[in-house]
Amino acid sequence: MKTKLLSIVGIVVLLLTLAGCGASKQITNSAGGNVTIVDDLNQTIVLKQPAKRIISLYSAHTENLIALGLEAEIIGVSPVESDPAVRNKPVFDYRADPEKVLAAQPDIVIIRPFIKQSYPDFVKILEQANVKVVCLYPEKFEEFDSYIKKLAILTGREQQAAERLVAFHGKLKEVADHTAKAPAKKRVYFESTATEYRTITPESMPGIVLKLAGGINVAEDAQALKTASSIAAYGSERLLMKADEIDVFLAQRGPMNPGITQDSIKQRPGFDKIKAVRQGQVYIVDEKLVSSPTFRLAEGVEQLAKVIYPEVY
Repeated sequence: MKTKLLSIVGIVVLLLTLAGCGASKQITNSAGGNVTIVDDLNQTIVLKQPAKRIISLYSAHTENLIALGLEAEIIGVSPVESDPAVRNKPVFDYRADPEKVLAAQPDIVIIRPFIKQSYPDFVKILEQANVKVVCLYPEKFEEFDSYIKKLAILTGREQQAAERLVAFHGKLKEVADHTAKAPAKKRVYFESTATEYRTITPESMPGIVLKLAGGINVAEDAQALKTASSIAAYGSERLLMKADEIDVFLAQRGPMNPGITQDSIKQRPGFDKIKAVRQGQVYIVDEKLVSSPTFRLAEGVEQLAKVIYPEVY
């Protein structure tokens, strides 16, 4: 009985620890009963109550809001959305007249830093009209939890977020348990785009996904094209110098690398020298599963683990 009690306590402690992972940024404070967070531009956002009318101008925000049960509260979305649940929602574009956003009377408009940097006038007009513009974007994998918690605080969905994060980290642990059984770690090359044979930086979102899947990044010496970029130029010469080291060749398919196929990779000059190509270990992965900050990252980790270590699944 005592052993069983200790086991239960251990599980509770583990779940609480997982739910707190990644909360490196300031998340919230309480002020007079208001809803308060500090966003990723270090702006203090204060609401009198959780947001009920939300415009999301980034597909990952939209997907995460839906995961927290907020489909009805979303009154507008960006022009590029992948979740079918918002297919019939009004579309708002930060490249267009902000008057359409003002007319919708949102409680909050959630953006990412790119919008603030590239379209500052759009954001300025909204703020001058007293619209709460919240800028969020987890640059690193370990910031994902705090990002989700901020979305939850803004919308009154803290309990739902805690549950989803426990399930998210539970899936990651499940994958780690599988890959730990692999007889040897495999070396992987991950192509982000075919242009200049660009790869991912080791600490980028897909780089961490690859690490969590148990893969060893062959291009760990890759340098980012620019500060905070997840993409690094590698080139065919450096790649082919490591041809015999590459056990698995992965390439993401998405807006950055459209039309990529296994055959197109195999037909490249000199690629027949790559170990993974010779042994038929070339795979295409959905960019959304490995690069976009949503709960589907856990699905991406599992998918990579299954193609890298099929012997333990």
